[in-house]
Amino acid sequence: MTWDIFSIIGTAAFAISGALVAMDEKYDVFGVYILGFVTAFGGGAIRNLLIGLPVSYLWSQTTLFYISLISITIILIFPKLMTYSWKKAGLYADAIGLAAFAIQGALHAASLDHSMLAIMVAAFLTGSGGGILRDVLAGRKPYVFKAEIYGTWAALAGLVIGLGASDHPILLYVLFAAIISLRIFSFHQKWQLPVPKMHYQ
Repeated sequence: MTWDIFSIIGTAAFAISGALVAMDEKYDVFGVYILGFVTAFGGGAIRNLLIGLPVSYLWSQTTLFYISLISITIILIFPKLMTYSWKKAGLYADAIGLAAFAIQGALHAASLDHSMLAIMVAAFLTGSGGGILRDVLAGRKPYVFKAEIYGTWAALAGLVIGLGASDHPILLYVLFAAIISLRIFSFHQKWQLPVPKMHYQ
């Protein structure tokens, strides 16, 4: 049940995030749907490749496809729901998708008895992969590769789950709220990871 809830939340949030970026970039309706779908399912597809699940598993998620389709359609029909602040709406949708998919990816890896490192990588890829693909297709520098703290929070979710949080559903929801809050707080506080510099002679 917990798995399904995080899958639904993550799919809807990332579909909306992708649609918002596409609309901000002036994509046509087809482009909005494509970017929304890529954002919603890209991270899971990358995760499946790396932890040994068939990519074809993606096509069996009929309910999640409908959820993403409905989410994107609502944004297209009622754009004023989000246009009060494109940046803020995109940030919140992205933070929710990051938290939900990071936890979902970590739970999936943990259920297959993978190592702690594999659980953290699964959390990172599932939480960040869709956003990376979205930004690349939109011609933007992916958040996760910039100084801004983003993927670190997904890896943190994987660490907590690897330490046994999956045995306590309530703790998972606390973790979900914590990752969203940390992502938004770090954005507003402009927290940054060190940026290595090349020194040329």
